[in-house]
This record gives sequence, structure tokens and C-alpha cells, in this order.
Amino acid sequence: MTLKTREQYIQSLRNCKKRVFLFGEEVENYVDHPLIRPSLNAVAMTYELAQRPETGGLLTADSNLTGERVNRFTHLHQSTSDLVEKIKMQRLLGQCTACCFQRCAGMDSLNALDAVTAHMDQELGTPYHQRFRQYLRHVQEEDLVVGGAMTDSKGDRSLRPAEQADPDMFVRIIHKDEGGIVIRGAKLHQTGAINAHELLVMPTRALRPEESAYAVACAVPADAPGILYIYGRQASDTRKLEGGRVDVGNAEFGGHEAVIIFDDVYVPWEWVFMCGETAFAGELVEWFAAHHRASYGGCKVGVGDVLIGATQAIARVQGVENASHIKDKIVEMIHLNETLYACGIAASTEGAPSPSGSYLVNRLLANVTKLNVTRLPYQIASLAQDIAGGLLGTLPSEKDFNHPEIGPLLEKYLASSARYPTRWRQHLLRLIENLTVGAGAVGYLVESMHGAGSPMAQRIMLARLAGLEEKEQMALKIAGLAEEPAPVHGG
Repeated sequence: MTLKTREQYIQSLRNCKKRVFLFGEEVENYVDHPLIRPSLNAVAMTYELAQRPETGGLLTADSNLTGERVNRFTHLHQSTSDLVEKIKMQRLLGQCTACCFQRCAGMDSLNALDAVTAHMDQELGTPYHQRFRQYLRHVQEEDLVVGGAMTDSKGDRSLRPAEQADPDMFVRIIHKDEGGIVIRGAKLHQTGAINAHELLVMPTRALRPEESAYAVACAVPADAPGILYIYGRQASDTRKLEGGRVDVGNAEFGGHEAVIIFDDVYVPWEWVFMCGETAFAGELVEWFAAHHRASYGGCKVGVGDVLIGATQAIARVQGVENASHIKDKIVEMIHLNETLYACGIAASTEGAPSPSGSYLVNRLLANVTKLNVTRLPYQIASLAQDIAGGLLGTLPSEKDFNHPEIGPLLEKYLASSARYPTRWRQHLLRLIENLTVGAGAVGYLVESMHGAGSPMAQRIMLARLAGLEEKEQMALKIAGLAEEPAPVHGG
């Protein structure tokens, strides 16, 4: 098998017996749970679009490992065209789901590990790259969802991993034997983890030689013994339990995050891709971050397209679409959204081969992309709320609209333009609410701020990658000062 159908993917999760906890209880059937199922539907869309004739070319690629057509989320980028196609795919999926579709971190982890394991083997003579390529062949042949597990719980953030009062604040190796390793710790904010088949565990930061226990990269089945998932709360999440559709806003699709506990999980050597090589931990983090930061120039733009469309629609329903200030605000939303897309495309077209031959995005432009993503979606959301009006936050419930006595009164007094029924206003306001303050805001806004690193992480990388000394020399040359001796600084 190379490409699963949507139905085959859903069935494969039924066969994946994870331990999932939600609201203090263990969930027996997580596949059909009303809080979790919308996020599963979003992942299923990555399989469905791969099967459609009109989108299959974008959602799939020719594997450099098997020669078969594989889902692009399991593909190693072989050119800058591949990197661009990835951004276009992510935008399309954002447009189709209006949420996080949860496979980007896994795709970006696969590409980062491919490059870094090749570099490790070149420098150290290790067997990691061959192991990794064999693992990836398995992922491609079975068309699996891989979750990238990087963010540790970190404990006291003023202390390094080995300095923590509890050494398990960063995932670490606690045992090795001839068959493999045992890992212990937790990963936080793990997007789509419950919908994954596999987890790729990676270090979360650069490490020192004495921190070798924390320099671990490995793959584990998502239902391996010792793994526990605790589902994360989202704003307005219990609306999904009410049985209605309108108040959810985006009833079919959604995202999720989870805390993953690794309670002494055994990993055979064949799926271990870093084991104590601290010198390469920071490189793996940076290369993953570069791929993932560029990704936000696709996925968040697709969700932004939906939010812009909802804002234009609510303006029409409320009869203000021709007001000049409304038109100007919507143009500004478009400008901000396309700026993000331009950054993602630029980071991709300026990519270059990595040590493994797979392609890495331009790291400087990837960090520019993500730094913009920490700001511009918030501005887009603010404009959407401005145009939607105060009813965005005060609209009565779906049950009130369905009540035999007060429902007709709400239909009467909450009507807007005579061209549209009141329910149009009701549906659109709930969608905008979902994307800007409700459950959907986690995938659109909170991820925009903190996913792939918070703003300071990007600013640090910009300072490191921008070539300030080279720029200074350009200026000195133009100013006629390049040949003069440098002045002596100090008292």
C-alpha cells in the first residue's frame, strides 16, 4: 500500500489502541469522541485530497526512496519546487478545513532528521542515516501520520536540562541495552498527537557534552506501551458536546494539542537516530525550526483566506459591504495575508540542498516568515472582529433560536439585510468567533504566536543569520571608509 483512502486512515486509527485521557477520564473510543473527531476529520482531509484528481498532484509526490507516489507529508523535498508545492498544499488544506490539519510538524521533522542524520554519519561514521531512511520507507509504504515531538516541559526555565531538580523535565534516555533504549519524560503542546500513527521524538534545544542523556531522537509507534495522552482544553470546546452545529462555528473540522507522557518507553535500536551526540542536537532543532517556520506561510494563510471570506460575507449580510472603510479594512486583511504567503514562498524558492541531498528552506527567510506570523494574523483577526460587530460576543445560543417562543423573536430582531435570512448572520458570526476567540483560535492565533518557537526565538536567529558584518562592510565601502584602519574603541 502507498496511498491510503480517508476511510482506510480512520480504520487504521481504530486499530491503534492509545491511552487517551480527557476531563479526568480515560477515553475508550477516541476516534468517535465528539471533542476529538473534528480534529481527526482535518487529518483525514490530507488523505481525501490526495485521492482527488484535481488536487492529488499537489498532495502527492514521487518518493526518492521507493519510486512510488506518496503523500507529500511523508516526502523528502528534492528541489525548491518541492518546497514551494509544500506551501501551496498547506494553504489549500487551510482553505478546506479552516484549522490546523496537524501533519506539518511530522513532515518537517522527517526532513530535518534526514539532513542531520546524514551530517552525523559523515562526521562520526554512525549508522543513523541508513536507519532513518529505512524507517521513512516504512512510513511512506504504509502512508502513516507522523507526529513531531519536540517541546519538552522544561521545568525551571532558568536551569539547563541536567540542572533540573527533577531530571525528567526534558525527555531523556534512562537505560540502554543491546536491543535498544528506554526513554522517560513528557512533550507538551503536541499538535494532532492523538491522530498520529507514529511519534518522532527529538531534543528541544542545543545541549552540552554532559547532557548526553537528553540528546535523543527516535521513532515510536503512537500506541507503544508506556505512552499516555492528555487532551488539551480549548476555548468553547464543550460546545461540541451540546449536539448542535451552529454554536461550534466550525463543526466538521478542528485541531487539537495534547500532553504526551513517555513513561519508560522502550525503543529498539533500529528506530534510534540520535543517542548522546550532543553536538548535533542544536543543529536538529534549528533545521526543524526552519522548515516549520516556513510552513506557517502556507497553513495560516489558508485559514486566513477563510476568515477573510467570512468577514466579507458578514459585511454583505449586515449591509455594510459598500462602506469605504469596510472595503479598506478587507483590503488590509488581504494585504497582510498575502504578505505571509509571499514570505513562505520566498523561503522555499531560496532553499538549497542539505547534506543528505534533500532540500532545506532558506533559514533567514523562514524566520522572517514566522516572525511575521506572530503578528499579522492577530491584526487580521482584529479587523474581522471590528467588521463583524459586537454581536460576535453576545449572540444567543442555537437552542434559543430553536425555541418555539423566543426563536421567532430572535429571527425578527437579529435580522439584517433583507437579502439574507437571519441564520446566515448567525452562522457567519459563529465561524468568525471560532477562528478569532473560540476553539479555532488555538490553531490560528495561539499557534501563530508560539508554534515553532515564540517571537524571540526568531529574532535571535535573524541576528545570527542576517550577516551584519558583511552589511557593515558594504556600507563602509560605499562611504569610502573601507580602506581606512578601524578606530580603536575604548577609554
